[in-house]
Formats: sequence, C-alpha cells, structure tokens
Amino acid sequence: MQQHEEESIEFHESHHHIVSPRVYITIVLALLVATGLTVWASYIDLGEWHIAPGITLFWNPVVALAIAATKMILVVLFFMHVKYSSKLTKLTVGAGLFTFLILVGMTLSDYFTRAWGRW
Repeated sequence: MQQHEEESIEFHESHHHIVSPRVYITIVLALLVATGLTVWASYIDLGEWHIAPGITLFWNPVVALAIAATKMILVVLFFMHVKYSSKLTKLTVGAGLFTFLILVGMTLSDYFTRAWGRW
C-alpha cells in the first residue's frame, strides 16, 4: 500500500497537461482579432466623460487597456500554461499581479494629488 501511494504521488508530480494544437490556434486567432480590434478602436473617437470639474476620462485608453488586459490573460493562461499549473504557481502569478496593481495605484495616487487643482 505504501509503494502504491508513492507511485501515485510521483505520477501526479511528473504529469503534464497536453494542450491540443486546436486550443493554441484558437488562442492565436483570438489574439489576432483583439489586435485588429485595438487598431480599429484607435481610429475612432470614443468620446470623453467629465467626472468632475477638471477631471475628464477619455474612453480610448480605457478600451485599449481593457483589450490589452484580455490579451495578457490569454497569454498567461494558455501560452505560459498557468491554467494547467499547480495552485502554488497560480498563487505566485496572482501575487505578482496584486503587487503590480498596488504599485500602479500608489503611483497614480501620487500623480493625482501632487498638483491638485493646478492643472
């Protein structure tokens, strides 16, 4: 019984998920469509939203970043094989993303409050 459990553990640790070429082709096509969508959206003025006096949100960068984030998620999940990886790998990727978001948030909070009302 002990030997069978050890063999089972070794099998699961060395077992790799095999991704079919169809999945890769689908992801590449999705990335190409998203790239075309980004180029198409760059030629269109999507307008702006006046949140408050002096604060305006332009929709073009928001749409471009949303498409870029979607493409990033596809690349990380499928081409970097995070979707089929262990929970520790997923936790590491999530921690890296969380750290990135904290750094961007701190940078933007400094940027927005540095010369408040003078721009």
